[in-house]
This record gives sequence, C-alpha cells and structure tokens, in this order.
Amino acid sequence: MGTRIGGTTRGNAERDAITVEIGFAVLTGAFAAALVYGVIAGPAWYFDLPDVFGQVAAVAAGLAFVGRVVQVLWRFPRSGPGAPGQLPGRQPGTRTDQPSQPGRTSPDS
Repeated sequence: MGTRIGGTTRGNAERDAITVEIGFAVLTGAFAAALVYGVIAGPAWYFDLPDVFGQVAAVAAGLAFVGRVVQVLWRFPRSGPGAPGQLPGRQPGTRTDQPSQPGRTSPDS
C-alpha cells in the first residue's frame, strides 16, 4: 500500500522515482558547485590573488549548487489528477503492450 503524503497516495515506484530524482539533483548540484569553485578559485590560487576570490568562489559555488538542485527538481512532474500510483510522465489509459514501432506487431499477436 502506498504512503499518504499531503493528501495523495504514493506507490513504491513513484517514491523511488522521486528518490532517484533528488539524488540526481544533489549529485549534479555538487558537480556544478565544484566546477564553479574551481573556475573561480583555481586561477586565484595559481596567480596568488587576494583571499577575497576564495570567498567569492565559495558563494558562487553555493549559488550554483542551489540553482542546479532547484532547476532539476522544478522540472520533475508533480502528482496531479490521475490514477493513484501512476508514474510521473505516463498518460492515463495508455497501453504498454503496444508495439514500439508503427507497422510492427508485438510477438504475442
């Protein structure tokens, strides 16, 4: 049975999809933050520039992390009116046993 969250019931597949999406958001956010920090702080360290560049790099990296996480999670489809336990992005009433290519028949036909 699904867990009741905010008035809706979520199935295991939907909770797993959300967990994977959050993990992806955090991982890519960390990568973006490291990249931004390296781009700003790397030259500052190499050319022995003032320490303020390190502080600016840290703030920019934090903003890059938060921005990437928000960007990824904002695009994730929210549960709306649909069948309980329906996976995000799947249209209600679509058949999964249809052939994937037009003009082809499935092996069971």
